[in-house]
Amino acid sequence: MRLALYQPDIPQNLGAALRLCACLGVALDVIEPCGFPLTDAAMKRAALDYGDKARVARHPSFSAFRAAPERNNGRLVLVETDGAISFQDFSFSTGDTLILGRESAGSPGELYEAAQASVHIPMVRGLRSLNVITAGTVVLTEAMRQTGAWEKF
Repeated sequence: MRLALYQPDIPQNLGAALRLCACLGVALDVIEPCGFPLTDAAMKRAALDYGDKARVARHPSFSAFRAAPERNNGRLVLVETDGAISFQDFSFSTGDTLILGRESAGSPGELYEAAQASVHIPMVRGLRSLNVITAGTVVLTEAMRQTGAWEKF
């Protein structure tokens, strides 16, 4: 199981994703360019004291991410407010990568085209969306439950 951030705009969200992935033992893919300078110092600052515990792969572009060896197994599952199926009704697999769109612009067409599936989180009518990392956390925990990943702790 992996979590991917597509061109993140907000450094604090990257920090939250780094901490989430470190604590849950999930690899994190960061697809650049980011909406902020992504230097080693910025990564360290965003990760606080979890940076050395997180498995992070940086990709200079979406095409580089798609070509990465770790993408050979499993599906790309887009988490989006207009996803085709509720995350609760989706059958996750251990090789899946959950991908989250940009905070400021959502998911571009290339994410929809590349994804083998898209899921959404049901929410109260009239409300737009959750914070991107909050949404990722909700879906990731269900994916881990379904695949037995919690049993390794």
